[in-house]
Amino acid sequence: MTVTVERGGRVTGKQDRSFHPRRARDSYALFLLPGALAFLAVVIVPFLMNTGVSLTDWQGVGSPEWAGLANYRELLDDAEFWESFRHSLFMVVAMAVLPTAVGLVLAAALFDYVGKHFGSRTAAVLRACFYLPQVLPIAVAGIVWSWILAPDDGSLNELLRAVGLGSWRQDWLGDPDLALYSVMGVMVWVQLGFPLVVFMAGLQRVDPQLYEAAELDGAGWWRRFAHITLPQIRPEISVVLTWCTIAALKVFGAVYVLTKGGPGGATNVPSYFSFATFFEKTQVGYGAAISTVLTMIILALSLVGLRLQTRAQDAEEGLRT
Repeated sequence: MTVTVERGGRVTGKQDRSFHPRRARDSYALFLLPGALAFLAVVIVPFLMNTGVSLTDWQGVGSPEWAGLANYRELLDDAEFWESFRHSLFMVVAMAVLPTAVGLVLAAALFDYVGKHFGSRTAAVLRACFYLPQVLPIAVAGIVWSWILAPDDGSLNELLRAVGLGSWRQDWLGDPDLALYSVMGVMVWVQLGFPLVVFMAGLQRVDPQLYEAAELDGAGWWRRFAHITLPQIRPEISVVLTWCTIAALKVFGAVYVLTKGGPGGATNVPSYFSFATFFEKTQVGYGAAISTVLTMIILALSLVGLRLQTRAQDAEEGLRT
């Protein structure tokens, strides 16, 4: 409220309609409330319930029996549990490291070479082709690849036989020594389109004069890629690595459709191990403990990734100033 004095000594009051940051924050909070309630109902409450179940000995029927940390102590000595996490490291390579590296090169090639020599429409069509596996449901993609990799009449084995390489025919998903690598190959195909699209979007904000100046100085494509493309899209690389690593740690659909964790646990991963323990072995408390540990690992990696990204952005802004 502001006070003013008019002629004749009469005092009048006017409402102060100036901007108040606190009032603005309160109005913004109202728009965040529905999302916060949905997050609470869909994520927080189920996670707390799952954590509570992990502290019990329960077969899914009857009354749970309190077990405390017994399930977590058992996890420490469970060789199958640690083996499933070792397989997750292979999945990180297949779904994060390889797609990021290959996606970087392909994005730079489409943007810096194909777009200039064959037109932006050709680059867009190729980008859509690479992204197509991301659109397909993982169940459909898994079934198609199970047909391709079938041991008897699969397309891959038939192709090898047709070109005179019949001795290379394998039981790609049934051999314990090959199954994990076969699943990794499928996941590289599935995951490649996401980094490619993100990197091509990031390249749109790079100043074209940088490439022109480097080209005038005689820099080849690879030197432009190493000294201009990589430094300029560093934030996108960080986002893609974090996102794809999380997706690799919680991969389930492809393993379920292609191998169901077999043969002999050769492709077992923590998410499928938790599912099988929970529903097939009906060790509900133990399966909940596996999923709780996996969730905490993913959360920790997400926080570390966000922290590193924020630090890198702060350092970059500091260099600019």
